[in-house]
Parts: sequence; C-alpha cells; structure tokens
Amino acid sequence: MKHIIIALWMLMIVAASCKKLDLNVLDSPSTESFYTNQVQLELAINDLYRLVFWSPVKETTGSWEEFFSDNCYYRGGGGSNPVIAGSLNSSDANVATFWTDSYKAIARVNAFLENKDKAAANTPAAVITRLEAEARLIRAFQYAKLISHFGDVPLITKTLPLSEANQVSKTTKADIYTFVKAEFDFAASNLPQSYGTGVKRLTKGAALAFKARTALYMNDWATAKEASLAVMQLTGAGSYTLNASYASLFQKAGELSTEIIFSIPRDQTQKVSGVPDDMLTRNAGGFGATMPTRELVDAFECIDGKPINESSLYNPLNPFANRDPRLAATVVPFNTYWLGYNYTPHPDSTQVWSSKLGRKVTNNDTRSVAPFASFTGFVFKKGIEQSWSDMHVEDNDAIIIRYAEILITYAEAKIELGEADAMVLDAVNRIRARAYGVTVDQTTSYPAVTTLNTADLKKIVRRERRVEFAFEGLRYMDLIRWKLAEKALTRPIIGLPDPVNQNRAKFPFPGVTPIDADGIADYSGFGSDVKILFNRAFDKTKQYLWPIPVQEVRLNPKLTQNPNY
Repeated sequence: MKHIIIALWMLMIVAASCKKLDLNVLDSPSTESFYTNQVQLELAINDLYRLVFWSPVKETTGSWEEFFSDNCYYRGGGGSNPVIAGSLNSSDANVATFWTDSYKAIARVNAFLENKDKAAANTPAAVITRLEAEARLIRAFQYAKLISHFGDVPLITKTLPLSEANQVSKTTKADIYTFVKAEFDFAASNLPQSYGTGVKRLTKGAALAFKARTALYMNDWATAKEASLAVMQLTGAGSYTLNASYASLFQKAGELSTEIIFSIPRDQTQKVSGVPDDMLTRNAGGFGATMPTRELVDAFECIDGKPINESSLYNPLNPFANRDPRLAATVVPFNTYWLGYNYTPHPDSTQVWSSKLGRKVTNNDTRSVAPFASFTGFVFKKGIEQSWSDMHVEDNDAIIIRYAEILITYAEAKIELGEADAMVLDAVNRIRARAYGVTVDQTTSYPAVTTLNTADLKKIVRRERRVEFAFEGLRYMDLIRWKLAEKALTRPIIGLPDPVNQNRAKFPFPGVTPIDADGIADYSGFGSDVKILFNRAFDKTKQYLWPIPVQEVRLNPKLTQNPNY
C-alpha cells in the first residue's frame, strides 16, 4: 500500500496545484520555471492519472456509459439521459465535458512532450523516455475515446496559438487510428512490464491491452488478435492471470490482483473517493436509484449453459436459482442478507430481519413501504462492500481494463477472422470456469463451450462480454460497434408493477422472457404484469456518432458537424 499512498499523495498535490497550471491558456500550457526537473515532469504526468481522463463517472457512482446501455437504469433519469431518450444533440453538457476533458488531457501531453527536455540536464534519459511513453499512451487513449464516439476529429499533436486552434479541420478516423496504433506501439516498447508490487502506473501490458480494445472497436480483427495475444504471452513480473474469485476482484481485497492491467487508485484516507448512496439499498441507508435492468438479469445463462428461454432449469418465480454464479455476484438475490438486511422487494414483505441490528425492521426496499425503492426490484451487488453502507464512501480502485477483457477480445477477434480453434475455446472457458470457481480443465463442473461453429460462438462471446463486464462500462460501445443499439435501445425499460397491481402469484415475474438471436429481450407480451418505466428512443439516423459540441463548431468554422445533428 505504500506505493499506492505515495501515488495518491502526488495526485493530491497536482490536484491542489492544477488551478495554477490551468491559468495558462491552452496554447501556452508551460511556464519558464516548469518541466525543469524530474519531480516536475512526474507531477505533470501524475495529473493525467485522474479518473476523469479515463472513465467519466456519474457523481453518484458507477461507469458513466453503462447508463447509456440496456444494463442499468437511473431512477427518473430516462428523460435526462439523451442517449436512451433519442434526444442527443450538440448542446448536451455531458458530450461537451467528454470532448473538453479529452482535449484537455491531449493539450497537457503535447505541452509535456514539447518541454520535457528542459529537465535533461538533471533527469536520467531513461526516466524521460519512460514518462514520454506514459504521456503518449495517455494521448493515444484519449484519441481512441474520441474517434470511437465522434468519428473524425481534429488530430492535434502540438500546442497551437489560439488563432490556429480555432481553424483546425477534422482528421479522418482511419488516419487517427493509424496514429494511435503507432503511439501504443511506442509505449509498449518503452514502458516496463512492472514497477513492483502496489505501484499502479501504465505498463507495457496496458499499452498492448488498450491497443487491443481500440482495434476491437475499429473492427480491426487482425490487430485485436495480435495485441491481445501479446498480452496473453507476457511472462514473469507484469504478466496477468484471472483472479481466483470473480466477486472479490471488485472488492478492496482484489485491488492488487494480477488480473488488473490498469486501475485508478481511490482511497478514503487520501480523500480520493466517491459517494455510493444511489447504489445502496434503502434499508442500508441508500436510495436504490441506480438499478440493474430486467434485461441484464435475464442475460445470465442457467448452469446448463443455455439462455433462460431455452433452459428447463429456469423458473421465473425463482429467477436466481440455477443461474450463472456471476448473476448472484452482480445483482443481490432476493431473500438473501445484504449490507445487514434481508433483501426482498416483495410487496407483502413490509418488515424484514436485520442481521446488523438483530431485530425486524420496516422494509424500505419494497415499494409497498417506500415508493422510491428500486423500480425494477433489483439492486447492484458487484463491487459494493459493507463499508460503503457504514461510511457512505466508495473508495474501491476504479478498474479501467483487466485480463478477462483481453481473453474475450482475443476470442472475438479470432472468431471474426474465421479462425475459431482450441485457443478460442480455452480463452472463453477460462473466464466461464472462473465464474464457477473451478479450473478450465474441470469441464464437468461448469458449462464448457465446445462448439467451433462460428455463428454459435459469436452469440456466446457477445453474451459472455455482457455478463462478465456488467456495470464496467463496456456494454454501450459493444451495442454501438455491433450496430445493436437501434434494437436494444428502442425497447422499453420495464419494472415490477405497482404494489397494488402486483399479482402475487406471478412475483417476481410472470413468465419466461423471449430472447432473440442477438440476446435482446422482448417484454411486450407480458401486458400489465410489467410496468413500463421508460420508453427508450435511440435515433439510428445519427446516434451511432455523437455530435460535435456546439460551442466548438461555433468557434471553429472548419469543424463540421456530424450528420443529422
């Protein structure tokens, strides 16, 4: 923990001083006295490890982009969520912040690269090269985010006078992708595999991993395969393995797991943390406002390896029974103890036992008592700890990329290339076996994938990505790149009926959900036995790209708006 604390302390110093740095306009980010020694170089790079540059998050908690998907819903947030409401436009504040934060990081990297040699007289060349590799990796990551969301954007690799900055044109997505790949390669060649236990900085493995993710998003299957395989073939310190326990990986206990390729440290004692109340149950002092969708719950297979609409093991009246263990690790099962209270949203369960208090208490997790209890009936469990409820602080490290993603990326890339083989099966089965707490060779103890049929494997891999990475922020971009957003994000979000209308004999759900070949659920046949919480309306004519923020277009006449905005 010593190295983590040092890193956090340095982040705090930078955060406290960034107002001073930001007083300089973007075309002149350096001063005569900065970038002149190793400490200043390191401070400049450390400032770029802030979470806002890596994974925009809601103020409450959770991965920002997961709220744009069909995996979760924020109570009352449908109308204010323009992605799922189909109302995304160039004036959207979140889009503007995403753009601004990305280019802010890019500007700081450019300033660093132009000024780093001021410290050459008193800083080892190897240190400068390593910091340069970190900086170029961070810049490449920002451009990967930008082109995956906006398509063509300006490629800026040096500081510009304001007169020039307001005259830049877009560079094609393809050309930026070529640039990004080269930057990832430079970083992979010049970063260490490891800094030692507990030091959380960008590494060779991180550079290769981000290259693999970016290639996947660009449908560059050959590069995705090559980069992910390179991560899989790393050996020794700085190589990666799956954590033995899926659930504990997302707890404090998993922060030093060799599955984590890159994460951003958060620690309450260093005042780097968040407030998790929207994730917590109402009995535990939270709001139950960030909730899993029924669609996410229905996406988990049964233990026979079949989807719920194909398995004889599935019972809609007991939906957590006989399911992939990752479901119970992701969503709190009904009638189980969670954060010191028995969790049940059943409308007749007006009191529940509190193991924390040793007595019965009013059940604020059913809507018959508390109207604003989870509208879907579900609450998240993944990554949440008792300390969140006790102290109302979330300080688990934010995982940005982990080894399971590399395995599934390798499998998907090979499948798309028509190269399904034993290595593809091994990659997928390692993830599935871990979910069941067994080794990959114990094929009778988990539903091992054995088919080499390309169409079947594609379905399996897509479902595997959804359940393995639920609430980690990957689902939205998967829907975008698979061109499924126009289907998944035009279906209504459904929840439990109001308590007065709930047919108790059909609690919690009236039947088996139809699920199509794309893994998309259809609740239209359940009528009044479900309640429509929000009607999604993704606009396929434009929303596969985000709009360029309106203020950028107004300032720069050469910056053309994306189609149909």
